Amino acid sequence: MNIKNVKQSTIFAIALLVSVLINLPRFLELYDVVGGLGASFTSATIIDIVIRILFLFTYSWIALQFNTNWKHRFFNFGKSLNTIFVILTNAILFFITVLSFIFIHQKFADDLMNSSDKGLLYFVYFIILVILIFISRILRFQITHQEDIAEKELLKRQSLQNELSALKNQINPHFLFNSLNSLNSLIRGNEQATTFVNKLSYMYRYILQSGQQDLVTLDEELKFLNSYIYLIKTRYRDRFSIKIDINDIYLNQDIPTLTLQLLVENAIKHNEISEEKPLEVSIYIEKDELVVENKIQPRLTFVDSTGQGLANIDKRYTLLKEKQIKISNANNMFRVKLPLN
Repeated sequence: MNIKNVKQSTIFAIALLVSVLINLPRFLELYDVVGGLGASFTSATIIDIVIRILFLFTYSWIALQFNTNWKHRFFNFGKSLNTIFVILTNAILFFITVLSFIFIHQKFADDLMNSSDKGLLYFVYFIILVILIFISRILRFQITHQEDIAEKELLKRQSLQNELSALKNQINPHFLFNSLNSLNSLIRGNEQATTFVNKLSYMYRYILQSGQQDLVTLDEELKFLNSYIYLIKTRYRDRFSIKIDINDIYLNQDIPTLTLQLLVENAIKHNEISEEKPLEVSIYIEKDELVVENKIQPRLTFVDSTGQGLANIDKRYTLLKEKQIKISNANNMFRVKLPLN
């Protein structure tokens, strides 16, 4: 079942029930099942009842579909405009249905409706519409409740899957750190290699620690990024550079862990880096937003990517800071803006 929409069978059943119940007294009078109704429904005929049931069923079905499913699925103009749109749509449905019924009924039932009958018809159809809107609100509330339950279940399953993945991929930290220390002793005297191993060791320790916390200060993230940059520059040398211009007043702001490293890694992964086209990444503050940008230099070779990196960052920002990141590629510049406040 798609819980974002009420089952069609449910709407069909409600519409059918409304149309039958409203016309039940006419049906009973037609076959004289209950006496005493003759004065109320003197014109009750098979054609009259069939027309009334068909019109009322269609009216109820459309009203339920629109107020329960369609307005939430297809229309989103903002809260104020949505309210006006819903009122106008229901009003149009109401008048079109009533006027069409009067025309069809007089044509096929061969029975002219007087002003009193028409007034009663308008009143009945209006009351029915109000009831249908109320039922739609109840159905929508049930959908929202079911979605909340489903989302909690999904998060629970994802959490269990993440724990399982972490267990499967866990490497004994002591083993790795001891191995790195042993490597350091082997390369002692080579300053560049020693620095490289120390930076790698720091990065691994930071990644392990970040798994225990969702947010870190911008200052901590920049220190980690500097270690990552050192490793990258060891590979690309002058073909890669990075400019960081951040005022100290922003260093205590919190951001999701590994965000900057992932953005820089994304730039390296998706852009050509060569002697002719060196890659430069800029990180700076603009209107209380942390900006990471680079000139777009499409790679000439295939990039094996899942495309989930930016989506992952945006999802973490939504969950942890209740804000969304901004992504643009105007003027051949790929730019990601991260809200700080």
